Amino acid sequence: MSKIACVITDYFEDVEYTEPAKAFKDASHQVVTIEKEKGKQITGKQGDATIIIDQSIDDVKPSDFDALFIPGGFSPDSLRGDDRFVDFVKSFMDDKKPVLAICHGPQLLLTAKKLEGRIATGFKSIMVDMAYAGATVKDQEVVVSENQLVTSRMPDDIPAFNKEALKLLA
Repeated sequence: MSKIACVITDYFEDVEYTEPAKAFKDASHQVVTIEKEKGKQITGKQGDATIIIDQSIDDVKPSDFDALFIPGGFSPDSLRGDDRFVDFVKSFMDDKKPVLAICHGPQLLLTAKKLEGRIATGFKSIMVDMAYAGATVKDQEVVVSENQLVTSRMPDDIPAFNKEALKLLA
C-alpha cells in the first residue's frame, strides 16, 4: 500500500493527526512522521496526543513517499517558516502525488504557492488567504481537487476527509 509522509510538529490538532493516521494504518498504509528532528517527542495542542518523530526532514525526500498528509493546528504555520518543509510540500504537488490537508494544513500549500487554480477548503480563518492565493474556496466538509488534493475544514469533517483520502490512496 502507500507510504505516506506526514509533516508535523508541536501543537498539531490532536484528532486531525490521530484519527486519519489510524484510518490510513487500518487500511494498510504506512504513515511516517517528519519534523526537524528524528526521535523528538511532540505534543498536540490539546495535550491528548504525543508522537515520536520517525524521520528528520533532512533525511527524507519526496520520492521516498507515495502521498503527503498535513494535519492542522498550529503545526503547519510553524513548519511553513522553514523552506525545507515548503520545498518538500511543493514537490508532492508538482509530482501530482496525493496531498491530504485538513484545517490549517493548507497553510503549507499557501506558502508553497500551490493553491492557484485549485478547488479547496480549510479552516474558516484561512479561507480568505486561500482565495487570495488563487484557489476556488468551498465551505464544505471535504473537497477533492484534480484527483490529487483532499482538503477539509475542521475536526468535525474527519470522517468525510478520511473517506475521500482513502479513496484517493486506493
